[in-house]
Amino acid sequence: MRYFITLSYDGTAYHGWQIQPNAPSVEETIEKALSTVLRRDVDIVGAGRTDTGVSAGMMVAHFDFEPVSDCQDWCSQLRYKLNRMLPRDISVQKVEPVGDEMHARFSAKSRTYRYFVHLQKDPFLRHYSWKIPYTELDFDRMNEAAKVIMEYTDFTSFSKVNTDTKTNDCTITRAEWRPVKPSSPTEGACQWVFEITANRFLRNMVRAIVGTLLEVGRGRLTIDDVRRIIEKKDRCSAGESVPGNALFLVNIEY
Repeated sequence: MRYFITLSYDGTAYHGWQIQPNAPSVEETIEKALSTVLRRDVDIVGAGRTDTGVSAGMMVAHFDFEPVSDCQDWCSQLRYKLNRMLPRDISVQKVEPVGDEMHARFSAKSRTYRYFVHLQKDPFLRHYSWKIPYTELDFDRMNEAAKVIMEYTDFTSFSKVNTDTKTNDCTITRAEWRPVKPSSPTEGACQWVFEITANRFLRNMVRAIVGTLLEVGRGRLTIDDVRRIIEKKDRCSAGESVPGNALFLVNIEY
């Protein structure tokens, strides 16, 4: 029988989701806890592969296990035991049975990421938002460029090279910068968030897109430049990848 685990994690201490040979990963940490609780080796499959330092407000993984008589109570107890065993930076919200045809990765219809930046030095934002090293940014122009990105499907220019993906095609349905609500009516927005939704994402794709849009906001790239970058299908032509600590996977739709 197949089960979905819905969880969240702070990716600061991990080298991404996927198991690494000599570094801690979220996937390995959960597998060890799950195997201990269920008293057998259990493999999990995640909905995606977040990079080093990237966090998730929502991640879904599936595992296969034998059917149980009182599934609702068993799932509730499993959630409780996992949360007792897992470190404080990983939390399980739900364990539930699903159909055998459901797949955490391939059944997902869309995923949404958010990337946070702030414009003024702030000691309370530094861990989960990137302090922009530039003096000014034109967010209106950045949103114009974001709309252009949505017109395309081949995002080779924003992907890491030499990956094992069979296609670099993605369908983006949302890409927008918006200000984060200030703490008081008299304060301006010193923090912004870029939200992007697509059916799938390539490795490093969101961070490369953000880096390119920031170049537009600085006036170093034009809207036509963004089109040329995408159509060139060359990672070297796009902007630099921004740091991973400010990136969050926030939603997955099935």
